[in-house]
Amino acid sequence: MITKEAVAAAPAPAPAAPVPTRPGKKRPAWDEVPRWQIYLPLGIYLVFTLIPFYWILLFAVRPAGSTSLVPWPMTTEHFEKVWTDRGFGTYFTNSVYVGLATLVMTTLVALAGGYALARFDFKIKRVFMLALLCSQFVPGALLLVPLFEIFAGLQMINSLGSVIIAETVFQLPLSIILISNFIKNVPYSLEEAAWVDGCGRFRAFRIVVLPLLRPGLIAVGSFAFVHSWNHFLFALMFLNNQHKQTIPVGLNSLMSADSVDLGALAAGGIVAAVPVVIVFAFIQKWLITGFSAGAVKG
Repeated sequence: MITKEAVAAAPAPAPAAPVPTRPGKKRPAWDEVPRWQIYLPLGIYLVFTLIPFYWILLFAVRPAGSTSLVPWPMTTEHFEKVWTDRGFGTYFTNSVYVGLATLVMTTLVALAGGYALARFDFKIKRVFMLALLCSQFVPGALLLVPLFEIFAGLQMINSLGSVIIAETVFQLPLSIILISNFIKNVPYSLEEAAWVDGCGRFRAFRIVVLPLLRPGLIAVGSFAFVHSWNHFLFALMFLNNQHKQTIPVGLNSLMSADSVDLGALAAGGIVAAVPVVIVFAFIQKWLITGFSAGAVKG
C-alpha cells in the first residue's frame, strides 16, 4: 500500500528537454518579414499608379506633334488654349462655386439630421435609417427625370442652383449617417454638464459638441466637394448654356467624333485634378480620422 509519506518523498519529474535548435539561428516571427518583400510589391504598385499621371503630364507640356518620351522642351500652349480659347477659366469658376456651395449645404443639413438621429428617439427612426441606407443603392441616373421635372417647374434649368441642390440631395444620406455615428461617439454627459451650467441645447451643442466634430465635418465636407467637382451627369443634363457648365462637361467638349486634341485634353485634366490633389494633401489626416471615427459606432 502506498502511503502519503511515500508519495511526498518521491522525486519530482524531470522537466522536458528543450527542442534542439541550430546554434546561431533564431526562429523568425511572423511579423519579421524581409524588407524587399514589402518594398517590391509597393514599388510595382507605385509604378503602375504613377505611369498614367506621367503620361498625362507628358502630353500636357509636350509641344504639339512631338513624340518624345521626355517632356523637353516644355510648353504651356495647351494650358493657354484650354484656359482661354476653350473657356476653362469659366468652367473652373463654376466648379468652385458648385463645390463650395454643395460643401456648405451638405454639411449644415447633415449636421442637423445627424444630431437628430443621434440624440432623439422617435417612432420612425429605424425606418428612416433604413430609407437612408437603401437610397445609396439608387444610381444617380434614375433621379434625372424626376429632378428635371422639378427644376423645370421651378424654372431652375440652366442654373447652377439646380446642380447644387441635386448634388446636395445625392450626398445627404451618407453624410447624415456619418455625422450621426460621429455624434454618438461624443459622450452625452458633456451636453448634460453644459445644461447644468445654464447653457441651452443649441449653445451646448455649439460650445461642447461642435468642436469635437471637426474631423467628421471635414470628412463629410471634403467628400461632398470632391464628388460635386467630378460629377458629370447632373451638370450635363441641367446646364445648357456654355457659360454655366463645369469642368467635367468642359473636358467632354474637348472630345469629338472625328478627332481628340490630346494635348488640350491632358492640360484640362491637370487643371481639373490639381485642386482636388491640393485639398486632399491638406486634409488627409482629418479625412482618415473622420471616416474611421464615424464608422466605429452605429
